[in-house]
Amino acid sequence: MLTFHAARRTCAVLITAALAATAAACSSSSTTTASASASTAGNSASMPGMGMGPSASPSATAAGMAGMGMAGDDPMYSGTGLSATSGGFTFAPTTTRLTAHQPQALHFKIRDAQGAVMTAFVPDQTKMMHFYLIRSDLTGFQHLHPTMAADGTWTASLAALAPGDYRAYVAFNAKNTSGTTVAEVLSSALTVPGTAAATALPAAATTTSVDGYTLTVSGEAMAAMSHILTITVTKNGKPVTDLQPYLQNYAHLTAIHAGDLAFAHLHPEGAAAMTDAGGPTLTFNTLLPSSGDWRFFIQFQTGGVLHTAAITLHAS
Repeated sequence: MLTFHAARRTCAVLITAALAATAAACSSSSTTTASASASTAGNSASMPGMGMGPSASPSATAAGMAGMGMAGDDPMYSGTGLSATSGGFTFAPTTTRLTAHQPQALHFKIRDAQGAVMTAFVPDQTKMMHFYLIRSDLTGFQHLHPTMAADGTWTASLAALAPGDYRAYVAFNAKNTSGTTVAEVLSSALTVPGTAAATALPAAATTTSVDGYTLTVSGEAMAAMSHILTITVTKNGKPVTDLQPYLQNYAHLTAIHAGDLAFAHLHPEGAAAMTDAGGPTLTFNTLLPSSGDWRFFIQFQTGGVLHTAAITLHAS
């Protein structure tokens, strides 16, 4: 998905090239070997968050990649998610009216380039479809996993909505016309009738709290440049070390741009072990497509309960 996958795919290409250079150097003169080793070290040092130093061995490199949960055919997505049609796929909501202040179902279909309704998808983080909803003032965030009927109609069960303008996003993996698995994020504007009272966007901060947990963010968010963000989770002043796996990781991170509602979907480095022993620190390789204020929604699970924290970060 999105920019983190693009960043880590680039890292994988650089690593492969670096290892090839080192192997070739082994069969040449000692001067050439020294030069190749220096080149490899330079490449490794330029990959933040990979857990590799200049002396990383091929076996250590492979182990690091395995820990990130990488697959050779991982699809990548880069973009803003602001279009209903992209890559030959179209997000087509079939629910024409939403009602304020009550739970309801939103129905939609995904159509291919020929307009046919799609029913075949490739799992992404254990789910066939991810659905997100956000109001224009960046409140009312929902992240759901819809169900699909045999005819390709998806149903997302929404919690009660306040009146206002919203944007709905769908994120999925599917095979394109050439048979290649690709990742897509599509979206459409929706309106919930009624008098809408806008909520001011909270100022940029480094800490936020939810359900008794405190999340502290360190690192700098920058536009069009990969940067490391670290989130530390504590409760009552003590480090939290019982985070449970959620969608194959110990946290899930979604960012929405305050200006145009552009979408950024990011994941922590390192796949979650199958134990309830995550935390207290989560590291994200973050690449945001534009500058300005972004509202980050951090989802993590403890004791079988999913928590969603929100924080505003400014990308320079």
